Amino acid sequence: MTNYKVAVLISGNGSNLQALIDKFELNELIDICCVISNKKEAYGLQRAKKANIDNYFIDHNQFESRQKFDEEVIQTLNRYKPDLIVLAGFMRILSNVFVDKYLGKLINIHPSLLPKYKGLDTHKKVLENNEDYHGVTVHFVDNTLDGGPICAQASIRVQTKNIKSLEEEIHKLEHEIYPRVVEEIANGKIFLSQGKVIKK
Repeated sequence: MTNYKVAVLISGNGSNLQALIDKFELNELIDICCVISNKKEAYGLQRAKKANIDNYFIDHNQFESRQKFDEEVIQTLNRYKPDLIVLAGFMRILSNVFVDKYLGKLINIHPSLLPKYKGLDTHKKVLENNEDYHGVTVHFVDNTLDGGPICAQASIRVQTKNIKSLEEEIHKLEHEIYPRVVEEIANGKIFLSQGKVIKK
């Protein structure tokens, strides 16, 4: 049986990437085939190197448009033919060309209980609005901002007014839920069908 191949796109520290590496290090069926970053200084590239995972820096500033950059990323991904592409702190809005090519094979994690608080500064907004609960959402990516079909969510009760503390709690949740959802997708327990998430 061939391995289920996962590609990871990052822009920064790569703590979710590390959670995936730790989860699948000894898994014979799921293979992180490559890591791509649009930032040269992204620490996630060092994490990939340490785990002997092929890694690439593709500078988005070298391309005249978002689509041209995405086409370069697609060319790199084509070498591996991944079954799933995981966005793990990838701070770029993807072009329709990219999203349409990988529809149903492209997931993201967002630090809010979508559809609440799309976009940036979710922790700040949660505290400003005195929300009782905060959380994370894993979703398939479509051509809407943080609006694709939801795979899974996890929540915590907000018990702090400190953004940093709240962010740390949310990161812990991310590191638990993201590897689990990737594994469930790899095992065929979660998939996208006609724009809807199906769970077995």
